[in-house]
Amino acid sequence: MTNVQNRNRLFRFLQFVQRPWVIHGVFWSLVFMLMLMAGNDNGTSLLEITRIMINIAFYMLVVYINLGYLIPRFLNQKNFMTYVLLLLAMVAVFTPIKVMLLYITYEEVDPREFLVMNQHTIFLLLFTIAGGSTVIKIISDWQRHQRDRKDLETQRMQSEIKFLKSQINPHFLFNTLNSLYALTLKKSDKAPEIVIKLSEMMRYMLYESNERRVPLQKEVNYIQNYLALEALRQSGHADIRFNVEGQITDQTIAPLIFIPFLENSFKHGLNHQISDGYVHVTMKVLDNKLLLRILNSKPAQLPQPSEKTSGGIGLANVQRRLNLLYPNQYKLDIEDSDKEHIVELSLALTA
Repeated sequence: MTNVQNRNRLFRFLQFVQRPWVIHGVFWSLVFMLMLMAGNDNGTSLLEITRIMINIAFYMLVVYINLGYLIPRFLNQKNFMTYVLLLLAMVAVFTPIKVMLLYITYEEVDPREFLVMNQHTIFLLLFTIAGGSTVIKIISDWQRHQRDRKDLETQRMQSEIKFLKSQINPHFLFNTLNSLYALTLKKSDKAPEIVIKLSEMMRYMLYESNERRVPLQKEVNYIQNYLALEALRQSGHADIRFNVEGQITDQTIAPLIFIPFLENSFKHGLNHQISDGYVHVTMKVLDNKLLLRILNSKPAQLPQPSEKTSGGIGLANVQRRLNLLYPNQYKLDIEDSDKEHIVELSLALTA
């Protein structure tokens, strides 16, 4: 038998044992065994087993009438007083019936008198069991509600993150292809090198950045390729630097989270300067924390405000992703002066 067949059988078995009727059957079987072991030390007779079955039958009656009728029809409809009164009435009806059936199983006078004299105890026991099923039902419903709410929130967040990330990739590709097109028009020898860099970046974006978290080293490699591509496009007329401080081990990070900041530093800064432009990127890795600082020069006058990007995406997009992926785990500061633009981002890393 193959491992696949074994896994399939195990999966089917787990599905089977998780069915409600199987769980309930196992539970009442355990109750029966416990009552049987707690019975007469002199041996178990047919009458003793009958009494246990009578007890379990009434326990099951009050539990399932409570779960299947009283709770849905009254408690869930906020009719608390009606629910309590009907629960008491149900137990009050079943108590003498149970006493009568148990009474018949005894021939001795003492057990019969004990049953009659302790009907209030039997009533309280049945009511406690019925009330206990209510408590368990309330707790399980609350847990299921919390789990469903969390699942819905997770699905919503994942859908929104995918949508936001889908905006980043075409936006970056559009800008890069524009640059490549300009170089091909000039028949620049740098065009093939840009194609190679772009292919490496596209491979990362298409095949490796679909996870919620990626290794930090891969994201650093992506940034290096991005800046190398920009350096080629700038023809050596700009001061582009990328320094990584600290030790990168097994930390992970949300993919493509820095690209809008980098893209913004070129599109609304360096690309509008003829000379003396610069983009300085510093990344500090401090165990479980990352500090990113991007400093770029600005021309005397920009055609549009630097905090906006084409199509209304960019910084607003990445801030939304940060809120979704790093809630209360990041700090973003943006300073804008006449001569330069500074972005400082700190966020928590995961291993």
